[in-house]
Amino acid sequence: MQTVSRLTGAAYGVHLSDQVALVSVPLIAALVFDASPEVIGVLVACQSLAHLVGSIPLGILVDNVQQRNLTIAACLVSLVGFISALVSILVESILLFGASVVFAGFGVVLFVLSALSILPKISPREGLSRANAAIEVPRAFASFFVPLLIGVYFTNVPPVFIVAVAASASLIAFGFTSTIPRVDMQPPFRSPVFRQIAEGGVFVLRHRLLLPISLCAIFWNLAFAALLAVLVPTIRQVYIMDAGVFGIGLSAFGLASIVGTWVMRNFADRIAPNIILLFGPGSSAIAAFGMAMIPAGGAPVLFYACTFLLGFGPSMWLVTQNSVRQLVTPAARLGRVNAVIQTTIYGVRPIGALTGGLMAGSWGPLAGLLFVVLAFAVSFLASLFSDLRYVSSFSELSQDEVPA
Repeated sequence: MQTVSRLTGAAYGVHLSDQVALVSVPLIAALVFDASPEVIGVLVACQSLAHLVGSIPLGILVDNVQQRNLTIAACLVSLVGFISALVSILVESILLFGASVVFAGFGVVLFVLSALSILPKISPREGLSRANAAIEVPRAFASFFVPLLIGVYFTNVPPVFIVAVAASASLIAFGFTSTIPRVDMQPPFRSPVFRQIAEGGVFVLRHRLLLPISLCAIFWNLAFAALLAVLVPTIRQVYIMDAGVFGIGLSAFGLASIVGTWVMRNFADRIAPNIILLFGPGSSAIAAFGMAMIPAGGAPVLFYACTFLLGFGPSMWLVTQNSVRQLVTPAARLGRVNAVIQTTIYGVRPIGALTGGLMAGSWGPLAGLLFVVLAFAVSFLASLFSDLRYVSSFSELSQDEVPA
């Protein structure tokens, strides 16, 4: 079995367990622990905490430690976290439950950062987009099927069973990572930790491609977090539709992600990178504008079409920008560069959610939705007016060292 296939198999386990946690945590908190909305909000925030707090230190680790070993450690961390969460349900400890969710999240972050650093070492330049698409398929698959299955079966099975499924998925991921061969590593850094962090940040800020990629991702995630905060009130008060439309819309988003990553896996070498780098954020702006134009009493299929478009373009963009990042960043810095970008992205999500919720609460859901349209438009402009529009081939890209 090829290393990419092994990483892909592990990614299925990691993302299935992560998505189970994402969907089930609010339900378990409410039904098992009888938690208040405030406590549920804290638990949901805990799931992003690992990405926000852990990305940079784990990124440094990825640049300095054998990455094959880190993928194994990541799956074990996730496994221990979900076993601990299972125990917390049995002993009815909500504090242990929250801590377990955070701990499992660190495993997900470590796996993603390690996998992104391994891929350019084991894949030829012309096949890198296919490899990136291969390990993105599991994330898209999980985002579509897990919400549907939990929505159908949650009330029919014990919550401990659902958490046990997440733990089992982590165990399967461990089985795949244990067969991954060692990869070539640069000599470990001896410089102070803060200097290593600064080097990653400075490299991103000075790079002609990584900076617009980061800005595009920041405003996209700002918009998406705000959209999640305003969608339910928009559906109920503006569209005059049933709240259940929200869940179906998220499933359409997940299905689109599957289709988008499938397209990249099979046709990436036939599509110029700059087309995808502009289409991803551009299609998001169009989808958000379409949502703002849906009239009261309109057909739900219009909303589903918009959410599908919102998932399709960005899933292709994600694969392409991962390839660009890997090709232009020296291998010795890739873990830190990925960590800096990921930390910034997850740091802006709470701001987006709070802003969208505040605007929707103060001026109505439509105002919040218009903020979403504006943020998606800025994300597109960050790509359009940058050197990303000139990346016509991956073969043109090189590792441009930028001094810290």
